[in-house]
Amino acid sequence: MVEQLVARARLAQRQIDGYSQQQVDLMVSSVAWAILEPTRNRTLAEMAVRDTGLGDVDDKVAKNFRKTLGLLRDLKAAVTVGVVREDRELGITEVARPVGVVAAITPSTNPGATPINKILNALKCRNAIIVAPSPKGASTCKQLLGYVHAQLRQVEAPLDLVQMLPEPISKEATQMLLRSVDLVVATGSQSNIRAAYSSGTPALGVGAGNVAVVIDEFADLQSATAKISRSKIFDHATSCSSENSVVIVESIYEAAMAAFARVGGVALDATDQNRLQRAMFPEGKLSSQVTAKSAAAIAKIAGLQSPAAHTAKFLMVHEQTAGPDHPFSGEKLCPVLTVWRAADFEQAIQKVSSIYAYQGSGHSVGLHTAASGPVLESRAALMAERLPVARVILNQAHAIATGGSFDNGLPFSLSMGCGTWGKNSFSENLHYRHYLNTTRIVRPIAENVPTVESLLDNYFEKFGQ
Repeated sequence: MVEQLVARARLAQRQIDGYSQQQVDLMVSSVAWAILEPTRNRTLAEMAVRDTGLGDVDDKVAKNFRKTLGLLRDLKAAVTVGVVREDRELGITEVARPVGVVAAITPSTNPGATPINKILNALKCRNAIIVAPSPKGASTCKQLLGYVHAQLRQVEAPLDLVQMLPEPISKEATQMLLRSVDLVVATGSQSNIRAAYSSGTPALGVGAGNVAVVIDEFADLQSATAKISRSKIFDHATSCSSENSVVIVESIYEAAMAAFARVGGVALDATDQNRLQRAMFPEGKLSSQVTAKSAAAIAKIAGLQSPAAHTAKFLMVHEQTAGPDHPFSGEKLCPVLTVWRAADFEQAIQKVSSIYAYQGSGHSVGLHTAASGPVLESRAALMAERLPVARVILNQAHAIATGGSFDNGLPFSLSMGCGTWGKNSFSENLHYRHYLNTTRIVRPIAENVPTVESLLDNYFEKFGQ
């Protein structure tokens, strides 16, 4: 079965290998309409929530739309056919080439948005793609591919450019697919990422999320807490970029907690926090019963006694130590936010470092501050230089900003590389250039041979020859 899928994909890919940039761009635009069309978008969002039990329909509609629209913006002017760069001084011409057949592992948390993101990137680079969805997300992916095929027909492109593993999705079929293609792009559980990297096929996988954000003593608390709330509750925190911890500088701690209460956060007392921990982490592992559920649903599952918890937008718990014996210090994938106190900004950095030493290393960190000029730049630089993160997000709703937003310069993506910190081979947002090979034409140029003295001048100046 897998061999047949890959054989059809290779044939389809060869058929578009000679497409012009104009033909490619029309195909990409047509396929994007598969999910941007409002009725289809809502159908996919409703199916995703119904079949996976994860997230919120309206938020998925917004995510499907914004992430696809932003990706189209990024792809619109991108050159992926023919010459993409000329350097006459070095005599180098770079030519874009397809990678071939791509396998895409996609998660149940985003069964519509993540597949279409990878499909559009693959097609933009004249590749074929076979999606291996999570079993829970397979029905949504199948519906999406029906829409995609309708759009491919419209532009007379081969339907086998975009395929998926047939249901029921099995680990054996997925592993065989990974071994049979030219490139694997994997998003989802860490077991899936490890399978991608160990498949023997070139792979791009992402690290675990466990985002921490710092609120410093200069912060505009109304703005900071509103952004964190917006991000934390979006799609019931299905995103790996959703805030899991907030580290608050002591001097504004009480004011910040009051501001969180005004935007729907409810801090639990020790008794309810223990009840929540038992419900969320039976046997020490995060329960699927609470994943991507609303705060009210989680309060009911946990039997919380606080009436306010049952109407909260998000729940807040307190922690002092990170590690496996303190499960609230890890990723929670639901609207539960862990609160940490820090004496000052320096200690806040130390707290974040301890969190990432346990989980989330490589992903990203946030800072909410109203400081400007040298203070802002020095604090941002300190976080970038000392913390094991690929992104430092300033004064933004983290889950919305990290994967690219219309008000920042990151490429739109649902797959965030975490570098070697997160055991990944890349540390940027996965984007179309990762789906390309590059062929270089190399011309002879005037010889440029340096002297030893010119290259080791700093050494010789200090130590002599």
